[in-house]
Amino acid sequence: MSGDQLRFDGRVVVVTGAGAGLGRTYALLFASRGAKVVVNDLGGGRHGDGKSSKAADDVVAEIKKAGGTAVADYNSVVEGEKVIQTALDNFGRVDVLINNAGILRDKSFARISDQDWDLIQAVHLKGAFKTSQAAFPIFKKQNYGRIINTTSNSGIYGNFGQANYSAAKAGLIGLTNTLAIEGSRNNIHCNCIAPTAASRLTEDILPPDIYNELKPELIAPVVAYLCHESCTENGSVIDSAAGWAGKVQTFRSSGALLRGSMSAGVTIENVRDNWSKVVEMGGAKHLSNIQECTLELMNSLEKLREGIGSKSTSQDSSSDETETFTYEEKDLILYALGVGASVTTEEELKFLYENHESFSPLPGYFVCPALTALYMSRLTTSAVPGKEISLERILHGEQYLEIVGDLKSSGTLHSKLSISEVLDKGSGALIVYQVDTYDEEGKLLFKNQIASFAVGSGNFGGPRTGTKLVPTAAKPTRNPDVSLQYKTSDDQAALYRLSGDFNPLHIDPNLSALGGYEKPILHGLCSFGISTRLIMGAFANYDTSLVKAIKCRFVKPVLPGQTLKVEMWRDGNRIHFETSVVETGQVCIAGAYVDLKEVKPSIRGNKMSGAGLESDAIFQFIIDKVKETPEKAKSVNGVFLYNITKDGKVVKQWTMDLKKPIVYEGPAKAGTTVQTTVTVSDADFVQMATGKLNPQAAFMKGKLKVTGNVMLAQKLGPLLQTEAKL
Repeated sequence: MSGDQLRFDGRVVVVTGAGAGLGRTYALLFASRGAKVVVNDLGGGRHGDGKSSKAADDVVAEIKKAGGTAVADYNSVVEGEKVIQTALDNFGRVDVLINNAGILRDKSFARISDQDWDLIQAVHLKGAFKTSQAAFPIFKKQNYGRIINTTSNSGIYGNFGQANYSAAKAGLIGLTNTLAIEGSRNNIHCNCIAPTAASRLTEDILPPDIYNELKPELIAPVVAYLCHESCTENGSVIDSAAGWAGKVQTFRSSGALLRGSMSAGVTIENVRDNWSKVVEMGGAKHLSNIQECTLELMNSLEKLREGIGSKSTSQDSSSDETETFTYEEKDLILYALGVGASVTTEEELKFLYENHESFSPLPGYFVCPALTALYMSRLTTSAVPGKEISLERILHGEQYLEIVGDLKSSGTLHSKLSISEVLDKGSGALIVYQVDTYDEEGKLLFKNQIASFAVGSGNFGGPRTGTKLVPTAAKPTRNPDVSLQYKTSDDQAALYRLSGDFNPLHIDPNLSALGGYEKPILHGLCSFGISTRLIMGAFANYDTSLVKAIKCRFVKPVLPGQTLKVEMWRDGNRIHFETSVVETGQVCIAGAYVDLKEVKPSIRGNKMSGAGLESDAIFQFIIDKVKETPEKAKSVNGVFLYNITKDGKVVKQWTMDLKKPIVYEGPAKAGTTVQTTVTVSDADFVQMATGKLNPQAAFMKGKLKVTGNVMLAQKLGPLLQTEAKL
């Protein structure tokens, strides 16, 4: 016996219609590989007449003679719960269900009676429904199950004289597709087999020489493999005959828009004039689910959209490389609202009011042209050699945005999309897309890099590591310098999607449930936008011109209504950040940073949580100014120790050695003599630094305590008010 032989030890397999032909062969093969088998057969003729226990009994006897384990079941598949109960009564479980039972009542369409129709639907379609429905909750409870439904080429292509039969067989494909979707998260796989085999149904239909080659033994191994725990196939139709097997898929043409704008209707003449494009299959693609079909439709409608969100039309209908994107002021405002900008924050009004003297776009908005170019491109589904990628299996892994030119409040942009590299990660493929966006004069404005992970598209023989992906950066090991929170609203995703990301996963409860989420999830790029907005407030004083680049890796999904916590660490002009969900503690964005051209800390932005204090931003600002104007700092010629208090207790110390000059957190270093010690609360220090509290008044009221060289402290006062006022 081969060491890698696929076995079914401990598994219980139910095979309907197992008294002869394919069903018998399935039962014998599974039993020979260690499975316990329920041999179901009503024992009727191929037209559904009669009943006998002999067919099932003979197969059971054959299995037992060979040393296997089996039990007979004589119930009609229309009473599927009884068939499954037989497995439970005898073996205590069920792992595999093969819906193989079938009959024929072939007649030309005009001659089919109600009985001819109803019997075929009952045995083939309803029978598979009833047995599967009985087994499904058992499969879910044990988190494992395999279902095979038996379709036919007649169901796929149609066949003269088999309208009733082909309708039932086509129905089984639809049933299989839905069971595959609903069972996937519980490790329940459902596939269709379309066999052409010699059986009692075909013995007097096919020519003898062909009939002799259609041995069931050549098909049974295909079915057995689909039922093995190592097989990941799900929701597929497999055609098999005479030792050959192939996958059957449906394809849809690229189609044609039948109207010129969202406000226009469709006439019969529109349809006539575009019919050649409607039926042209040259650019046809396989759509694997309703979500993908819906996305294709939305992409088509997006070309018609005027004045709502982002508007894009293909610059060259024969190419997916360049995409045109038009935006205006209200698109920028809608995006800003989508990432939490509010009129309650004075500095954010310039993102929300087009007549503001400093109206400007949030930098994060400019991921939208790149995302649109990616959605419209066929490169998305054909990036991996030899594999067709389904969009629902693509995860947004990483995002990089680099600002090169000036960001305008409206305009028409042209984005060029290319694939930088495709990496083979085994379980999937990492596809790195580069999108460079230009203005109408051809000037480069910004660069986007999108890293997508295509689940299940690995093992294609490509390189495992690459050189093109802009790297993430590990966060510093110290406590964060700033920690800010933003509670998203229940409508956050519904609002953000209007900026152009219309994936129904973020709005449709039914689709999100199929994806395993309790409700529609928030766009990763929405969390990205919220995080960068908070960072701009904390370290750039909301000055969009200071943003140079943003990089992040998406880790976990966020649900609308949850609270985001953005922790930030300054390292020169780079602000490292990590975003997590307060309610769960799970990190949703990691390895992230914002590169600034210059750091301008903002008191309003630095409302600290945890160990952080509002005064930290003041000292960071002083550190920067001391570096910029060391001679001015040296003119004070003193060493100061600041004790910062909160709730009456000293919670942090800062040393200002202006003789060197240097400013750092903590007590004075060894060998350094402190000349003046200042004790003040966190809130009062900020008030003094911003000119809202007079130091002399604070001293007289006991809010400010100074020991040592008091006169030196007075010398420092004007310097702090001048340099630290934000």
